[in-house]
Amino acid sequence: MAATACTAGAGGDTGRAPRAAGMPESGARSEPAAIAIAPAGGSRDVRPDRAVVVTAARGALRRVTVRADGTSAPVEGRLARDHRSWRTRWALRPGTAYTVTAAGSDDSGGRTAATSRFTTLRPSATFRISDVTPRPGEVVGVGMPLIVTFDRAVARRAAVERTLEVRSSRSVTGAWHWISPQQVVFRPRRYWPAHGRVTLVAHTTGVRAAPGVYGTSGNVTAFHIGPARISTVDVRRHRMTVRVDGRAVRGAGISAGKGGRRAYTTTSGVHLTMGKGDPIVMTSQWMGVTDKKDPRYYKLKVRHAVQISSSGEYVHSAPWSVKSQGRENVSHGCVNAPPQFASWYYAGSLRGDVVTVTGTDRALEWTNGWGYWQLPWSRWKAGSALGRPLTTRP
Repeated sequence: MAATACTAGAGGDTGRAPRAAGMPESGARSEPAAIAIAPAGGSRDVRPDRAVVVTAARGALRRVTVRADGTSAPVEGRLARDHRSWRTRWALRPGTAYTVTAAGSDDSGGRTAATSRFTTLRPSATFRISDVTPRPGEVVGVGMPLIVTFDRAVARRAAVERTLEVRSSRSVTGAWHWISPQQVVFRPRRYWPAHGRVTLVAHTTGVRAAPGVYGTSGNVTAFHIGPARISTVDVRRHRMTVRVDGRAVRGAGISAGKGGRRAYTTTSGVHLTMGKGDPIVMTSQWMGVTDKKDPRYYKLKVRHAVQISSSGEYVHSAPWSVKSQGRENVSHGCVNAPPQFASWYYAGSLRGDVVTVTGTDRALEWTNGWGYWQLPWSRWKAGSALGRPLTTRP
């Protein structure tokens, strides 16, 4: 470590503590450098996920700056409480030259200093975040998951997950869950607090996702949580009730899936609204029926449709079944609603609003759409590569 304190040709000092007044220049005993820096000056092909570590062998550190060539912002790092060491918090950028400057004081109060200049390796393969849901600036419901998708499979999931920082205006406990090698989802233990803000800061630059594969960019995405819009659909009583911030604001008679077969049975469980369209075309193709002569065939243009699963379930306007709404279930699995109510619900709907359906013998699969709330908290957090939940900070 003493040899790493100086950087030949880097323009810094030798890393030795300044000679005290009156100290003889010849015959003095050699002492280790007051400040040691790793990586050593002149190092090349340094792994970007290796931390920069600065250590005060004697005395304490006062200031450490790590900066990439061509940038003005310093690299984020942490100084130990005893001021004896400092280390970078996140990985470095691949294929980049860095300069480290450190200043401190020795045990007698004299000034100490050291510099180091090194270059990180250029990886043979890279990865990046290809998509983040919600969109930047989007206003979403309190059940909204935070979904991060990568452009290639992640083998070192714990290393990548550790770089995904979630901040929120009010602290919540949540956990990441790997849905696949290319996708990880964050969900709070309970719904997001209404009327707040959430930010994802992905420090994926330089992190090693697999042997030889490093991140070349990070991501910052901020979105807002809207009102707590939570709806219940009671299939047996044929009624839908909407609550906003805990207050029941509107309800209507509805008609759900008629049953008789699995495809016609509305799924019970905690659904999230995933999107909406006005109009959308619904066909029987989703269940393999394309022949117009088949009595099961249908093709309808539907207005004010709000999607609540990936298996074709919507809350939508159904003027053709008004007489059945509030009385019996006649749909192919959707929640048929009166036109006026459906229009109102559609207008205020946000992605991530909660729709809890009860009263059927078909449970919503947690992998169906955004059915993530179907998993108990213990199973959800077990899907974290780090094996533990985290608490967001503002």
